[in-house]
Formats: sequence, C-alpha cells, structure tokens
Amino acid sequence: MMTKREYDDEEGYSQLGFKNPLLPLANTYDEEEDNGRKEQNGSQVKRSRLVQVRKDCPYLDTVNRQVLDFDFRKLCFVSLSDFNVYACLVCGKYYQGRGQKSHAYTHSLEVGHHIYINLQTEKVYCLPDGYEINDPLMDDIRHVLNPRFTKEQVEQIDKNKMWSRALDGSNYLPGMVGLNNIMETDFVNVTIQSLIRVAPFRNFFLICENYRHCKSPLVHRFGELTQKIWHARNFKGQVSPHEFLQVVMGRFQIGPQSKPFEFMSWLLNTLHKDLRTSKKNTSIIYECFQGELEVVKEIPNKTGTKEDEDDQNGVQKITEGGGGGGHDNIARETCRMPFLMLGLDLPPPPLFKDVMEKNIIPQVRVMKKPRVLNCILMAHDDSLARYEIQDLHVSETLPQMVALSEAYMQIYERQQ
Repeated sequence: MMTKREYDDEEGYSQLGFKNPLLPLANTYDEEEDNGRKEQNGSQVKRSRLVQVRKDCPYLDTVNRQVLDFDFRKLCFVSLSDFNVYACLVCGKYYQGRGQKSHAYTHSLEVGHHIYINLQTEKVYCLPDGYEINDPLMDDIRHVLNPRFTKEQVEQIDKNKMWSRALDGSNYLPGMVGLNNIMETDFVNVTIQSLIRVAPFRNFFLICENYRHCKSPLVHRFGELTQKIWHARNFKGQVSPHEFLQVVMGRFQIGPQSKPFEFMSWLLNTLHKDLRTSKKNTSIIYECFQGELEVVKEIPNKTGTKEDEDDQNGVQKITEGGGGGGHDNIARETCRMPFLMLGLDLPPPPLFKDVMEKNIIPQVRVMKKPRVLNCILMAHDDSLARYEIQDLHVSETLPQMVALSEAYMQIYERQQ
C-alpha cells in the first residue's frame, strides 16, 4: 500500500512531469478551530488535519511589508470576529479561518493573494493550497507582530543608542517614536511616553514572563504597546495605541479631552490592582512610584517611647514623649504614610507682586497648548541629547527650550 508521502511525491511527479522541489519538507498535524462554530454544549470545534510544511513558496515575492500594520485590533474584515484571524501579507487585511469555507480562503481565490499569517500562532500559510511555509524570510514579520525582548537585551537597552531605519527610509530611535493621536487622545500619549522613561517600570513590561500569569487585558495591552515603542525592528517609525485605547474606552471616552493627571492616576492604580499578589499588597507600580509621607503629631500629657506595628494600611507609628514640664510634657507621634498620588495646596493668588507688595503684575491665563513631552537622553560620549515628542513628531530641541515649554509633570529619579 502506498503511504501518504509516497502518494504526494507520485502526484507531484505526474502533474508536473518532473520532481517538484517544493514538495513538503515535513508533514505535521495542525489543529484549527472550525471558524468559530460551536457545538450544542458550547465547546469549540477543533479539526485535526495533516498540514504540509514546505521550505519555500513561489508566492513569497508577493509579500508587501509596506502595508502591514499590526497596531490595530485583530478583527476579521468581513465577520468582525477576533477568533482564528489571519492577516493577508499582500494587502494587510484581516480574515477569519483558512478552511475552504473561510473568508481568508475566499479572499485568496477572488483576489489572488496567497500568503497569510496566523495572528496568534505566527504560522505562515499559502492559500488556497493550504500548506505551511517554513522560511526564515518571515521572521522579521513575526518580530513586528509580537516583539520579543530577552533579559540581556533589556539590560543593554539604555546603553544602545543606535538609530533604526524604517521601510520608508526614515530613521527613528527605539523608545523615541511618536504615538498616533486618535481623536484627541494626546493626554494618553503624553502619559504613556512619560511612564516608559522610568527604567524599572519599562523593563518589567518589556519581558512578557513577568506578567504572563495576569489575566487583565489592560496589563497585556500596555505591555504590547511598550514593546512596540522600544522595538528596534519596526517597519515604521511610529506606533498607534489603538488596541490599548480599546481597553481604556471603558473608563475614558475617545473624543472628549481629559486631563493627563486623571488618566495617570487611574492607569497606575488599575495596573497595581491587576498586578498585585495575594500575599503582599505590592507590585512594580508601588516599587517605582510609591512614596512615604512623614506626619508628626504633638500630643500633650503622654510619656514613654514606643514603636507601633504597621497597620493594615502600611502606616508606621512611632510615639516619643518626655516626663518633664513645659515642652518636655508633649509627646510626638510620627506616622509614615505611603502614598501613590499626593495633592499639594498652591499659594493663593496673586503669586507675583512688586517690592511694595502691590498687585501690579497682571496674571494672564496661558493659552492651552498641545501636550508635549520633553525627554533627555545620555549619548555615548556622556553628552545629553534632548528630544521633544508631540504625537507623531519627534525632534531634537535646544537645552534652553526645555524649561520654557509647558510642563504637566516632571519625573525625577531618586539617587540611591
């Protein structure tokens, strides 16, 4: 009896008249969901079928990397489903499934586009033939689809200031890429650009293993966005936070303008709630951004010195007192209260007076400017390079302009 492989070889020889060099490199069983159809009990249907793996494909030269954009939500162009979606590497559109009744299969027959990649498994297929393509030429597309960072790469990311080149010939610096402003979402862009300058916070989200156990969509979308911003092999020099905004839409609407402080407060608290462990109320958010406020209370007629245990809110109390008269009879209770956001009172207006303490200096409301982020980077020769980021535009700026620009927040690194 003839085996399946012998039958394929014989069929290839009889149809072409010679041995086909593109015959399967290996045969593998592939389990594919049947286009989202479900049984009566609700379980998804899976079909196991023999998939041919070929080392080369005659349609690889039709792949158009200029139209590939994986920043948007992975939905089928026809059914609007996010289940078992493939991307056409010729036109860049998303289609569901690859079976004979699927939208990707129909698209390959109608338009003549043959190369598709599974957005979840990263496997590349040729349709309508249905064989898998095992070619290293597709590795750059896989890296753009899902950027990957190792611990060694993360450790060297601040030392490497090499510029990268996009497909259109423009140069960009990894980490210094613009974010697309989608209907007045500059308050989101400036917050993200500011947070990913904090090295421990950024390094945590660059490595997927740190939060693989977390089931929060916000954590994973923020991690993917951070990886795309710092990826050195992107096809273009800007990133669209479209998928991240889809998760944020439950709390902030796209369109109405919001304040960056409100968005940052919500984002940090939500990330901490999703990342904190059950045993300890801590996370990478608290490790990077939590501070302590020391409050001293003076209480009369108390003596002795004792140190209380930390309460459930993490407030540490230390009571000191004296037994003598006068000021020695006042006990001082010191509390150390952790905080993530701390509001401070501003001095009452007018802020600017002349030497005679008269209000002769007018105070004019400053016109609202677009949200702009100013960053300072250390170059190889220990010189400071200053960049200004406004949505998609990244430009180098003068040192004198940093202090003159409108500032919404300033981030300082505490020295050890």
